Amino acid sequence: MTPEQLITFAAVAEHRNISRAALALHLSQPAVSGQLRLLQEDFGEPLYLRDGRGVRLTPTGEQLAAYAARLRENWRDALAFRDALRGLERGTLRIGASTTPASYRLPYLVAAFHRRYPDVKLETASGNTADVVAMLGDLDIALVEGPVGAQLPADCAVHPWHEDEIVAIVPRGHALVEAAAAAAGGRCDLAAFGDLPLVTREDGSGVRQVVERAFARAAVPMRVALEIAGVEGVKEAVRAGMGIGFVSAMSMRHEDGALAQIRIGPQPLARRFSIVVPHAGAASRVAQRFLELCLLDTPGENGAHTDNTAAGTRFPP
Repeated sequence: MTPEQLITFAAVAEHRNISRAALALHLSQPAVSGQLRLLQEDFGEPLYLRDGRGVRLTPTGEQLAAYAARLRENWRDALAFRDALRGLERGTLRIGASTTPASYRLPYLVAAFHRRYPDVKLETASGNTADVVAMLGDLDIALVEGPVGAQLPADCAVHPWHEDEIVAIVPRGHALVEAAAAAAGGRCDLAAFGDLPLVTREDGSGVRQVVERAFARAAVPMRVALEIAGVEGVKEAVRAGMGIGFVSAMSMRHEDGALAQIRIGPQPLARRFSIVVPHAGAASRVAQRFLELCLLDTPGENGAHTDNTAAGTRFPP
């Protein structure tokens, strides 16, 4: 017994006529009769009887017809699902993002993708960079910050994405604000932070990795007063007077004025965002389209998001 034989039997049971079933299936009448014969032989008893120009199902045939009809419906659903995926009308896309891109890039990307493919279900997960790398096996695509290459499974593809600047943040009116304004290029050297209490992100954070490496290269000690999870946690701790924090410049775009940002110099404290595609050799079509959207997504002036799809960008089908 094969699925094809059952689907053929479902058509015969529906039409009660072999010729009409053959037309519906786009098969020849001998081909349909051959499938029925093989199916009856497998069951070892008649499934239908000739009845004038049509057929009449036996009790066994009636029972089998119910199973065959369900199989045919499932088959049709599977074909429709396949065709929908080819047109990206349906499907599921599982996106992971570390803290900064999850908060300041992903919402715009998800909105743009949803406008183009409204029936694709989008599932998102976030955490720090280490968290997202650990969940790659359950994701279709991930947006991460900081160095990740050595931690990735061998079948991942990594695409360089935006460059992001890390800035120090202090309460407005802090002495370092005036010092930075008076310095060349409006930047403070890391040595200016050596004797000051610092607020750092949790272990595994991309921002924390970049900051720690920069202090180590500059041979400047870090006086960590508080370690706290998340960008907003760092901001609140700085507002509370716990010390100086370090965050992505893009996270300060909508700051209410209570905090001031200080750029690090003489070289900017920068890091690269990356897009990681797990199982890149077998990436889904929706993951490929989301990757294309991400690579077309560009930061505007002062790091503001530019939505290329709103300007009419067309993606290949």
